[in-house]
Amino acid sequence: MTENVAVDPAGLELPVERGCPFAPPAAYEHLREQAPVSKVRLASGGEAWWVAGHEQARAVLADPRFSSDRRKDGFPLFNLDAATLRQVRAQPQLMIGMDGAEHAAVRRAVIGEFTVKRLAVLRPRIQDIVDRFVDGMLAAERRPVDLVQALSLPVPSLVICELLGVPYADHDFFQSRTGMMVSRTSQEERQRAFAELRAYIDDLISRKEAEPGDDLFGRQILRQRQEGVLDHAGLVSLAFLLLTAGHETTANMISLGVVGLLTHPEQLALVTADPDTTPLAVEELLRYFTIADGVTSRVATQDVEIGGARIKAGEGVVVSALSADWDPAAFEDPHVLDVERGARHHLAFGFGPHQCLGQNLARLELQIVFDTLFRRIPTLRLAAPVEDLPFKTDAVIYGVHELPVTW
Repeated sequence: MTENVAVDPAGLELPVERGCPFAPPAAYEHLREQAPVSKVRLASGGEAWWVAGHEQARAVLADPRFSSDRRKDGFPLFNLDAATLRQVRAQPQLMIGMDGAEHAAVRRAVIGEFTVKRLAVLRPRIQDIVDRFVDGMLAAERRPVDLVQALSLPVPSLVICELLGVPYADHDFFQSRTGMMVSRTSQEERQRAFAELRAYIDDLISRKEAEPGDDLFGRQILRQRQEGVLDHAGLVSLAFLLLTAGHETTANMISLGVVGLLTHPEQLALVTADPDTTPLAVEELLRYFTIADGVTSRVATQDVEIGGARIKAGEGVVVSALSADWDPAAFEDPHVLDVERGARHHLAFGFGPHQCLGQNLARLELQIVFDTLFRRIPTLRLAAPVEDLPFKTDAVIYGVHELPVTW
């Protein structure tokens, strides 16, 4: 735990890098205790409200008076400059930027693809994919092996490609562009990556419209034709969101989950002794790392009081899911990794109407990967000290660039 010292909210500039790979920035804890809803500065300029407490975060994310529309003035896109913001706003709206009935209609059209029942049918195929890449690890001529390239990245990439109907042969292209988009590299690189990936997906949807296949987008195209409403731009936006979000987050959670379990052998022993513990472990790892901190931003459309603070219409709000998931009022001893905690009220997948569409798929992939990896390679261990691992302190989505492992 960190020393309890005063922190001036006005002196905090977002985003804040994690000082320790296993904990939020120290300022998060201090501010959560002093003022769970407070004004902070944004690195891109301006101010926004920072929501740090679990109760207050859920209140914001469930309140329709807070908009997800990134085109609205005041929305806190703290990682974008003016040119990139214009580029984003010029494109058709993504589902994550829609509100109310518009958002509900788009989500309702695809939610059936991500139900627990639907995904249960995919379990054998996901198991085959995981086994294939673990086979590759075991057959490697040299060790250590980089788990990121050998398993963490290819598994969710191949799964989402098959689900959506995207050629896996193109995975290097969309992985590299997605990586640039979520990094904190130059604005020019992010703009170029955005444009190139958007153009690729536009062409992909055009080809699918000419010849729909038995995949998510083929089914969406056929549904639109039956309903007599063709929406090419909407399908491009949906494909852009699902393809980019469908592998980057899960890939990072696979790597971080392995790091978390290998550095807590007593917790790993609980998982390997009883596979029924794995779903609980997945929830705890999601809470513990909360890799997508700050992406659940909103802008108030009316004056709203949250946590004793009066947020005025037009003011931006940054919900810190990471701070909320380490709130002791919601999670006892949040700094402790406890795979038997079983707390599914974490905010790693968000909350409210915009809660992650693919959360069931992510859970399934993580469960299969952890069970398979530690069963087939029981002596797996890190091949470098944790402090030497290249954690993604330079990215919007937290993770690790490389993860050398051996056995």
